[in-house]
Amino acid sequence: MMKLLLKNLTDITAQRENTRLAGSVITALYQLTKVHQIRVHDIFSLREELFVQEKMFLDEGRLSTIAEHTDDDPKEPLSNFPAIAECMRQHKNEHYVVDSDGTHVLWLPVWLHGKVNTCIEIRHPHAYDVAMRELIDGVFAIYCNYQSLLDYSERDALTGLFNRKTFDEQFSRHAFAIAPHEAHSVDNNERRHSGNAKSHWLAVVDIDHFKQVNDQYGHLYGDEVLILVANILRTSFRSHDRIFRFGGEEFVILLRSTTLDDARKIFDRFRQHVQDYDFPQVGNVTVSLGFVNISHETPVVILGHADQALYHAKENGRNRICYYDELVTSGVLSPEISTNDIVEFF
Repeated sequence: MMKLLLKNLTDITAQRENTRLAGSVITALYQLTKVHQIRVHDIFSLREELFVQEKMFLDEGRLSTIAEHTDDDPKEPLSNFPAIAECMRQHKNEHYVVDSDGTHVLWLPVWLHGKVNTCIEIRHPHAYDVAMRELIDGVFAIYCNYQSLLDYSERDALTGLFNRKTFDEQFSRHAFAIAPHEAHSVDNNERRHSGNAKSHWLAVVDIDHFKQVNDQYGHLYGDEVLILVANILRTSFRSHDRIFRFGGEEFVILLRSTTLDDARKIFDRFRQHVQDYDFPQVGNVTVSLGFVNISHETPVVILGHADQALYHAKENGRNRICYYDELVTSGVLSPEISTNDIVEFF
């Protein structure tokens, strides 16, 4: 048992990515306790309502993972999970129930920054004995501690969004990046002009006249604007999209599996939400946004194209969104990205 425990702990602490970490943890829990079933649930907000969506499932030793959610994945309102809702409402670290069929269910919410984004559900046909609970509690405590460390290294300290380092590490291998054979199989003209085909999108966002906010109101209010814009970003996009703070007043959004028409609407809705928000002391704040289709190009080129679209938006009135391919097609931008463009962005 000690050898197996050490092996599992080594595997857990070797992970540097959340999904793999969760997989290692529930695999360890199964191997050490032989519980019947384990599920990992994501808890997220969508249009200001909380939902629960299964992320991972282990049944009799067989692990199934949903690496990235899509709009078609089944999701249920939090109200359908009274155990999770109770934990969140009472700030509880666990909830134990016996179902009507006699199954013993242990709910373990993962608390980070005072919020629950993940909950582990463990099901067993018999009551948990003392030794089993000690193993479960010990492995889960290690998971929470390590998750906190991993989260700290991935997040921007001020806004809580993913940081630039996380983007650099994940973008090239992330599910958002289209495999080269997929990208080449789609005709460029069709990809650029079809409003119905689903694709992945990258947007660069910049807060307009942010330097004036800092100069006029001070950095304390400037930081508050950054935090509030980050909050609007969270509520404007879906759980399987990704939002990063690149530093200063610049943010990057990865929008997954959406048509061009919908991407344009989603980005403009976010822009409108910022424009309509009443920022304390500062009042009105606006953002400019440039976005691009994620193709087989390198991350540097994709970011450069989005940045070109962003700067076109800022130079032509601000508080607007611009689509790179549309600007190229109309002749406003050159399809080639210069070395200066790359240097300016980075």
